[in-house]
Amino acid sequence: MKANIESKRVFSAKNIKDQLLFGAFVAVFLMPIFNAVAQETNRVFVMEIRAEIDPRMSRYVELALEEAREKQADYLVIDMDTYGGAVNDADKIRSMILEFEKPVFVFINKNAASAGALISIACDSIYMEKGANIGAATVVNGGDGAKAPDKYQSYMRSMMRSTAEANGRNPKIAEAMVDENLEVEGISNEGQVITFTAAEAMKYGFCDGMAEDIEEVLEVAGVESYTIINYELSTTEKVISFFLNPFISGILILVMLGGIYFELQTPGIGFPIAAAITAAVFYFIPYYLNGLAQNWELIGFIVGIVLIGAEIFVIPGFGIAGISGIIITLGSLALMMVDNDLFDFTYVNTTALRNALIATLGGAMGAIIMMFFGASRMANSAVFKRVALQETFEKGAGYSSTFHENDMVGLTGTAETVLRPSGKVLIEDQLYDASTRGDYIMKGEKVIVISDSGYTLKVKKFELPGLEEEL
Repeated sequence: MKANIESKRVFSAKNIKDQLLFGAFVAVFLMPIFNAVAQETNRVFVMEIRAEIDPRMSRYVELALEEAREKQADYLVIDMDTYGGAVNDADKIRSMILEFEKPVFVFINKNAASAGALISIACDSIYMEKGANIGAATVVNGGDGAKAPDKYQSYMRSMMRSTAEANGRNPKIAEAMVDENLEVEGISNEGQVITFTAAEAMKYGFCDGMAEDIEEVLEVAGVESYTIINYELSTTEKVISFFLNPFISGILILVMLGGIYFELQTPGIGFPIAAAITAAVFYFIPYYLNGLAQNWELIGFIVGIVLIGAEIFVIPGFGIAGISGIIITLGSLALMMVDNDLFDFTYVNTTALRNALIATLGGAMGAIIMMFFGASRMANSAVFKRVALQETFEKGAGYSSTFHENDMVGLTGTAETVLRPSGKVLIEDQLYDASTRGDYIMKGEKVIVISDSGYTLKVKKFELPGLEEEL
């Protein structure tokens, strides 16, 4: 029994010795390998800002940051070359970058002007290529390049100042990038907006190092082992971004309005209204997903369409309902393109507002032109002839109508319904289908037949003095 106990003690001591040797082996030989593997897991997420700062760029950045979080990126690098853009979209991007949990580097390989300067200052570290520039953040009108009113400048100065403070940079210099009236001793004189070269930016704390590419940025930043993940928009998002273009929006408005018109002119065909619905989907969804189209704007569009429909089918003439409907409909379509806050356009870029109005009015005018000049061509097209009846069934060809076989030109009667321009008329106690030449006739008014095709009547208001001329 005693021998067994001694044997177990020896075996136990041997196990402890083996474990200690194994631990030493791991510490000396395997831990460096484990550390190297751990270092290789540094994920560097790279996204580009290489275009105008607008709603499309704002959505691009939002999606990129979401994916960076999903992929558990350790660093975010922004590859930047932009002359700026809309102030409100720059503000959104700035806020998203400031709230990002991981270090954010920006690599300015050409320009970071205006809104680009604001976004760059929001990053934790700024790296610049030789020959790159940062600054010139004065807000200007996109149309003529003139300086925007002071309320825009004040807002931009405030954002530049607070953003610089958040990242430990000189707020007065950041503010002087906007306002030429601010003098920064030893840097700029009054009347000059600050724009730094790469060397100047390094000297005054607005650049943390110079680099020629992303890899050199990471080297200068001290990131030794990493894997680069380049962000690319999905196909769906590329399609959405494409339809956020004001020019494309104008074409979609043209198709919407034109499709509704041609469907009313040729009910039952289906293709025009299908085209209008498809255009509406491609118009509304991108702006809604991007946060531009608000619920009240969508409701306004629906109200406008309802008013136009009421004018056509319910209310005779062309009055308040129709005009109001057109204004509300086109106004809603235009407002969806700009980031206004319930008619507050304080921070809406002038160019964006102008482009929205041009796209909407251009689409509407294009639809009107298509209505006037395209209707006859559509009627003579091969596609239309395959789906629409082309024969007129004239009496001379042996056809007759079950409603009226005798020529009824010159007979008088009354409008049994409102003619807008089609409806029903009562002649000699019989109801007939009838239409006018485009004018409206109220129910109960006296009418006279001026044309009889054998299956429908063409009528006008009965006015005795003009009867002979019309006949």
